[in-house]
Amino acid sequence: MKTALLLMTYGSATIAEHVDEYMTRIYHGKASQELIQDFEKRYRLVGYSPLIEITQEQAALLQKRLGEDYIVRAAMRHSAPLIADVVKEGRAAGAVKIIGIILSPQYSSFIMDGYRTALFAAAKENGYTDADVIVTKPWPTEKHFVKLLAKRVKESLARIETLHGTRVPIIFTTHSLPERVVASDPTYLDQLKATRDAVLIQIDDPSIESYAAFQSAGHTPESWLKPDLVDILATFKEKRSPAVLIVPIQFLADHLEILYDLDIAAAAQCAENSIAYHRIELPNTDPLFIESLAATVRST
Repeated sequence: MKTALLLMTYGSATIAEHVDEYMTRIYHGKASQELIQDFEKRYRLVGYSPLIEITQEQAALLQKRLGEDYIVRAAMRHSAPLIADVVKEGRAAGAVKIIGIILSPQYSSFIMDGYRTALFAAAKENGYTDADVIVTKPWPTEKHFVKLLAKRVKESLARIETLHGTRVPIIFTTHSLPERVVASDPTYLDQLKATRDAVLIQIDDPSIESYAAFQSAGHTPESWLKPDLVDILATFKEKRSPAVLIVPIQFLADHLEILYDLDIAAAAQCAENSIAYHRIELPNTDPLFIESLAATVRST
């Protein structure tokens, strides 16, 4: 009586040469050549996106943690291995139930509903009923996840203080959304705040100067959430801070929005303002993160 357990994330091109196919799938053939070329440039600068590889490693480690009752696999919305193919694989391996974990601790229907739709459609195609499928609830304050983030921040701050001789501010970053989306459902913002608050409580250091910013806004003309990371970083030259520590609290594996948007674009902005750029390491395959995923499954 096995359960197929899918670690679901967005997917990715891995190198610049794969961007055209990847963007065509996302935009149903309507992506502009300007947008495709922009992303090809970004991929050339980072060289390689390890998102799929890391998610598969996370799945393999979680499989060892949970044991033979589960068939744990990585499953992507927009690149192989696709959710539909992984559900079919689970059915062939004898899974009688499906659990899907969306690899974002905080839930926004704008970002996440597509995972539910794809999972339930694939399940139906393979003979499952809706009662056979569970998508885990958001887990913004899961204790192992919070402990790992706090540990990363404390270790980074200690290292930076050694380098610069002073404590530096931290900026929590999360994925931006159109303002209209949050206006109709503020739950996403509440969950982001819950994560930030939980991490700061775990660190237990009131001297830390912290900020919250949004990053990676979409390529649309509408208004996206503020403050943007670009705007926050622009103020640090006036504050005369020698460095800053970026703390992503939603992204769980290295990918383009970390390796380019932060490590190249944000780092370049810091350099222009004579600020040393630092960020915490993402959860990736840390044992505490794998335990966080296991705890999320157990609470389902």
